[in-house]
Amino acid sequence: MQQPSIMTYSVSQRFLHWAVALLIFFNLLFPDGMNIWHRLIRRGEVPTPEQISSANIHAYVGIAILLLAILRLCLRFIQGVPSEVSEEPAIFRLAAKLAHAGLYILIFAMPLSGIAAYYFGIHSAGSVHADILKIILWVLIAAHVAGALAHQFYWKSNALRRMTLG
Repeated sequence: MQQPSIMTYSVSQRFLHWAVALLIFFNLLFPDGMNIWHRLIRRGEVPTPEQISSANIHAYVGIAILLLAILRLCLRFIQGVPSEVSEEPAIFRLAAKLAHAGLYILIFAMPLSGIAAYYFGIHSAGSVHADILKIILWVLIAAHVAGALAHQFYWKSNALRRMTLG
């Protein structure tokens, strides 16, 4: 027997989406504590307890992102996701799949590379984390938001509503 088509994301999926998004924006917009800690360590200086605490906030938010992303991925496999929006041309559906895959990869790669740098002292991981992955993440977030707005205002689909109100 075939399962009925899912029309919207569950409340828990929507909550996790927005919680992860807010935490990601927090760490993208307020990395100063970690940047100061990293600069001091590179120079061989000893950070103050306040500087360590500030860096820890960035690290703990990153770990929270990783844990919530694992939970979100589990829910995706257990509960499923709504079907694709048919109004969208095939090339845009492919672009959306690639962007979503890229976002999922980065949601895991960013915290893991940050953990490697901060807790295990792998400086190259920190450089990849703060320079390369961060830029790619910003680009994919911009593409994701542009896609959601195109769905809402151009294709007039319910894709944006499925991830907000349900």
